Amino acid sequence: MSKSSKEQFGAFAEAYVTSKNHAKGDDLSLLEQLIEKETYQAAVDIATGGGHVAKKLATYVKDVVAVDLTPEMLTVAKKQIDDAGLLNVQYIEAAAENLPFADEQFDLAVNRIAAHHFMDVPKFLTETYRILQKGARFYLLDNVALENRVYDKAYNELEKKRDSSHVRAYKKSEWLSMMEEGGFTITFLRTFKKTFDYQDWTDRVQFTEKEKQELAEWIIEQPLDVKRALDVHEVDNDVIRFSGQSILLEAVKK
Repeated sequence: MSKSSKEQFGAFAEAYVTSKNHAKGDDLSLLEQLIEKETYQAAVDIATGGGHVAKKLATYVKDVVAVDLTPEMLTVAKKQIDDAGLLNVQYIEAAAENLPFADEQFDLAVNRIAAHHFMDVPKFLTETYRILQKGARFYLLDNVALENRVYDKAYNELEKKRDSSHVRAYKKSEWLSMMEEGGFTITFLRTFKKTFDYQDWTDRVQFTEKEKQELAEWIIEQPLDVKRALDVHEVDNDVIRFSGQSILLEAVKK
């Protein structure tokens, strides 16, 4: 994660705790269903953000480590987890590409709605692979771009215009390739439709009304096929919402 990402999330930490797309979602519900079926001793939540995954993990796993590059994020994550009465979570400030853990320390790793901010995803995957035990599971959950090159470009440009710390939302095919190249065996993949409420989405990064209007105009000016692909809903030159995709990918270290 870049320096700009650290500064960005430090400034907006509280907003990510209350964000509906982060605090809830079909992907988070499915993750919980998958985790509760197994028994885990030590889990790591990489780039924990507001701590929503770590909070879920702490209910089912003996020991949990929440990792984030941003100290402000760790502070708000700890508060919401402590408030829930969960005391089996440790908090470590570190980058996803440089994890301060021993080889084969964990039997479960999760990374949710964060990898599109990472500067070096292959390094992140190498580090995740290193700290997992053989047979351990890794769950990757993130926004993804559509496979079509034009729609891929439009979605990533939109994200970048809203948040300069955005690096890239990868396509599903790219994640499958990077995971396999990183040594993982993919065992499960689920795709979700992800709807973004425009006001909430821009409020979270403290956009001014002028910035909201300028970005809305950019969206409205996009070709019709792009707007259809992103399921853009607009009323009287105002963007109400749009949609993208997210994935939950399960991989195993063989």
